[in-house]
Amino acid sequence: MGEHDDAPRMRFELDEARQLLARTPSVLRAWLVGLDEKWVRNNYGPDMFSPFDVVGHLIHGEQADWIPRAKWILEHGEAKPFETFDRFAMFEHSRGRSLVDLIGEFERLRAASLRELESLHLVESDLARAGTHPALGRVTLGQLLATWVVHDQNHLHQIAKCMAFQYRGEVGAWRAYLPLLPREG
Repeated sequence: MGEHDDAPRMRFELDEARQLLARTPSVLRAWLVGLDEKWVRNNYGPDMFSPFDVVGHLIHGEQADWIPRAKWILEHGEAKPFETFDRFAMFEHSRGRSLVDLIGEFERLRAASLRELESLHLVESDLARAGTHPALGRVTLGQLLATWVVHDQNHLHQIAKCMAFQYRGEVGAWRAYLPLLPREG
């Protein structure tokens, strides 16, 4: 058991999930637009995403992951596995584009995804419907939608970690109080 397994848990509720999903684009716009390129283009290690990369990755998720997989579950159930998701497809799609352009595209795609989610008219029993993930096996629609919310939060955390990392050598002894930064060792 993890250190927080006894903490209160929220049960997945679609309306509550939409609250966070709808806010991610505006959080990204407020947080990233207008920053120096060093803040948005640097990462925190090999094979790690920069904030710019994260926005591109979120765009690809809107196009190929959340709603397409939700519809796949509703149409095919467990009979046919999902298409494999390319976690790195954003590199080609984002090449030569500005962060403002990417955030604008993400805003449009997320709004369309939320409209499409609403149009599915999901009921509680739909959330238990299962599909087959190519690597994870059996998953439910409710798990997919909860993962969509946590995926956004994960990448917002990743952006914070990436940006904090840029000053890792500048905080001195306070590093001991900053769990967002890796421990020196």
